[in-house]
Amino acid sequence: MRILVTNDDGIDSIGLHVLARAMRPFGEVVIAAPDEEYSGYGAAVGSLLVMNPEVRRSQVEGIDEAWSITAPPALCVMFGRMGFFGEIDLVVAGINPGANVGRSIYHSGTVGACLTARNGGISGVAVSQSVDQFGVEGQGWEDALDRQQWDGAADIAALMVAELAGDLLAGSVVLNINVHNRPASEMEGWLRTEVGAEPPRSMDSAQMIPKPGHDGTFHVEMSWGEPVEMPLEIDCGAVMAGYASVSWLGRITSSDPDARAVPKAESALDDFFA
Repeated sequence: MRILVTNDDGIDSIGLHVLARAMRPFGEVVIAAPDEEYSGYGAAVGSLLVMNPEVRRSQVEGIDEAWSITAPPALCVMFGRMGFFGEIDLVVAGINPGANVGRSIYHSGTVGACLTARNGGISGVAVSQSVDQFGVEGQGWEDALDRQQWDGAADIAALMVAELAGDLLAGSVVLNINVHNRPASEMEGWLRTEVGAEPPRSMDSAQMIPKPGHDGTFHVEMSWGEPVEMPLEIDCGAVMAGYASVSWLGRITSSDPDARAVPKAESALDDFFA
């Protein structure tokens, strides 16, 4: 099996290197990661005509093949699907500093890489880890990254990938793994969780602050709300309680919303095309 490992923090991320080395027992490992930070890009690939992406060989200890790409993680995976790096059987993304739970999965480049893999018929495993003193939404800062214990997330990811590698499921799937920042032996256990509607601590407000000397130009100042406790069956609640959260992410599909405006809107279409 050939495993493509990527992330949204850039080729120099320690979490990426630890995760890639943890994947070596399960097959050939190739890293294809952005050349710089692309957190929050989701499954965006950008405008190829404008960005003119470049692929460069890179060096990562313990990994035979590594590539740095001037592109977001989803595009790195798309290139992998096209055969740039050989025939890819599984995509593993992470380890992201900052858990990707609740609504953050819509914006996460870590999760977006795996969603892009599934769009091409390849299963993906997203791996993220909470950041101490920061809650579970967002990206860790430099001083917080020094306290990350990457091996805990890598160990849990290896357990799950070992099973997927032994018997790849029919049809592509996306597994979202989130853990607390601690060794696997110190975790409370694991829980299969639902994706929450919101994180336990989120952005609460934003305001424009005038930029001195630049009339009509503003900086954006954002503030955090108070932490909110979440139940254990929700991904963010499990992580905050010290569990490894495991969520299988489904596809975005059409639905029948329970809203009074829907019949009126569809009636307008009926009238238009009558």
